Amino acid sequence: MTDFLLELRCEEIPARMQLKASDDLARLFTEELAKAGLKPASIDSFVTPRRLALIARDLPLETAAVSEEFKGPRTSAPAQALEGFLRKTGLTQDQLEDRDGVWFAVVNKPGRATTDVLAEAVPAVIRAFPWPKSMRWGAASATTESLRWVRPLQGIIALLGGEIVPLSIEGIEAGRETVGHRFHSTGAIRIDGADDYADKLRAAYVIVSHQERQAIIEAKAGEAAAAKGYSVIEDKGLVAENAGLTEWPVPLLGDFDPEFLEVPPEVIQLTLRINQKYFVLRDAAGKLAPAFICTANIEAKDGGVAIVAGNRKVLAARLSDARFFWQQDRKTPLAEQAQKLGRITFHEKLGTVADKVERVAKLAEWLASEGIVPNCDPALARQAAELCKADLVTEMVGEFPELQGVMGGYYARAEGLPDAVADAIRDHYKPVGQGDDVPTAPVTVAVSLADKLDTIAAFGLIDEWPTGSRDPFALRRAALASARIIESGRLRLSFKAFIGQFAINVLERMAEINTPIVEEARLHALDLAGLSVGAEAALKQGFSAQPMLDALASADQSAPPKFRELSEAISADPQLVDITGRFLDFFADRLKVQQKEAGVRHDLIDAVFALGGEDDLLRLLARVKALQSFVATDDGANLLAGYKRAANILKKEGVEQAEAISLSYEPEKAEADLIAALDAAEPQAAQAVAAEEFEGAMAALATLRAPIDAFFEAVTVNDADPAKRTTRLALLARVRDAVHNVADFSKITG
Repeated sequence: MTDFLLELRCEEIPARMQLKASDDLARLFTEELAKAGLKPASIDSFVTPRRLALIARDLPLETAAVSEEFKGPRTSAPAQALEGFLRKTGLTQDQLEDRDGVWFAVVNKPGRATTDVLAEAVPAVIRAFPWPKSMRWGAASATTESLRWVRPLQGIIALLGGEIVPLSIEGIEAGRETVGHRFHSTGAIRIDGADDYADKLRAAYVIVSHQERQAIIEAKAGEAAAAKGYSVIEDKGLVAENAGLTEWPVPLLGDFDPEFLEVPPEVIQLTLRINQKYFVLRDAAGKLAPAFICTANIEAKDGGVAIVAGNRKVLAARLSDARFFWQQDRKTPLAEQAQKLGRITFHEKLGTVADKVERVAKLAEWLASEGIVPNCDPALARQAAELCKADLVTEMVGEFPELQGVMGGYYARAEGLPDAVADAIRDHYKPVGQGDDVPTAPVTVAVSLADKLDTIAAFGLIDEWPTGSRDPFALRRAALASARIIESGRLRLSFKAFIGQFAINVLERMAEINTPIVEEARLHALDLAGLSVGAEAALKQGFSAQPMLDALASADQSAPPKFRELSEAISADPQLVDITGRFLDFFADRLKVQQKEAGVRHDLIDAVFALGGEDDLLRLLARVKALQSFVATDDGANLLAGYKRAANILKKEGVEQAEAISLSYEPEKAEADLIAALDAAEPQAAQAVAAEEFEGAMAALATLRAPIDAFFEAVTVNDADPAKRTTRLALLARVRDAVHNVADFSKITG
């Protein structure tokens, strides 16, 4: 057994690609060896900015002989079948074995020298390497058949034990020489084998282990910060990136003018981290410190003084720009900035960002005024929503798009707007991801929820629902975030009522700005609002929704128009079924994903959604959780089995609706007991559901378990007497309908 060393040396590999490339090299190499029947005891992989390397441990010097058996066609099969089998195995007919009328082929593969296997495997790995971006270079690049690599490949080390594996690719011959640090080392470095590879490169100021470089950066950055009474703000991603930029990392402490701290800390952090790859520091009080740590790639003779000075100069220029943006943006009130949103297209079918903001403002105000978001001032909710996107046109967000919302919060506070408004502007994008905080402040909740639900409904209005892996408008993320907000805040929101209010807002906005939305979306909105009559004629004449809305307004013409009647009409209008149904289906799919992580079965969500009348997310989740607890009990499992037996009989007999039970005969005891149990359980379950006491509803259903079991054991449903048969089928239909008042058990697996 011996070790194999492979190094692929090239020009600088982008830091973001290095760790995956290291994993890909080990994976592809292992796969190539496996084709020849070789399996190393382990593989150690390394990556630096200028090289990918691995060491395969304990390889045999040759592969074992292999005997493989293949079953072929019957001896009586057509000649074409036999010919195909012979081509596959590479044998002739006289080499096959006839076993009970079936051809078998035994293929013996002799062992091969591991050197030969490696000489084929390494070029195959190099040519198949999945770089996110790659290039061709030199004279060979004139043809598309030439080698592609992330950067020009410069050298290959391939050593099995201490011997060079003879291989070449694109004129690059494998050898045993590499190079060390670009500045601290000169000349070629001879590698004798896998055991001295890391040590010889370390002597040449190259640390081949990415993990070791990360550990050095973390430790020395912490030491440098502590020496000045600071601490490093943890940033694992930046540690990995700096390790990918250096072969010999040397963290250095620098500082900047404290006057720059007047700029919001998020701006400084982004400037340091994104633009300069510097580590951000905090002082003993936990505030942002006027200092940074950069990572040099050399041991400077002056201890890094010149390096720090150069970095300080570059950083000062960037922070000066940031301070200029901060000062200039504050000269223009957010309300004035918001007026510019009409210049930004939100979507060609949905108008501008200003159109979206107006819809969101009305929805946020509605959520507050209807008490859906408790303790929320409708005026503040509307004000915050009207300004929540205003920072998109500021200089600072133009430079740092990551700060949208955050900068709006700072600008709002700077001009003296209420804290609730500033906080809502800052946090209305939350929660962005699974680990992000969920807003809890009432105004923030109203704006955040209105923004996300409007996005989902608006793109649903123009039929831009996600399909497969395609979700260009992040509607799935918006749905998950909305669900988290609703569940966290225990908000009672009817999705049907929301869709109705959304339609009203669309119509009102169209009436205000006349024709900002293309005809397809306008017609869809009219249908949605139950105003399809005369829509085409109205469009031809120059669309205005206001006369139609006025006709639906209060009879008291002196009062402001009220649209509650329109909302109610929308909720009951058949035109709304499609978009409301798709909206609910979309949320159901997202809930399955979200609740699966919480241990909730997706079939139970289907069972509740299948009822058709459940559009309150909080109530739905409470019902699902009660159902999950119930079906996990013996009573629940047995009731489910009894329900399915009843449902199967009813389906077979074609009974869709329960008929009134009229006893024209003396019922059997089990039959009478089931009728009595239903008489007691049905109203109890209905009352519990109405009171949203779903555990109580399940408990009421549980009382049916024993009577149903006894009924099926003692009573013949399809009795020869037509009266008994009809009555007993009606009784089973009553059982089915009683259960369906809680959930559609037919959707439950098991």
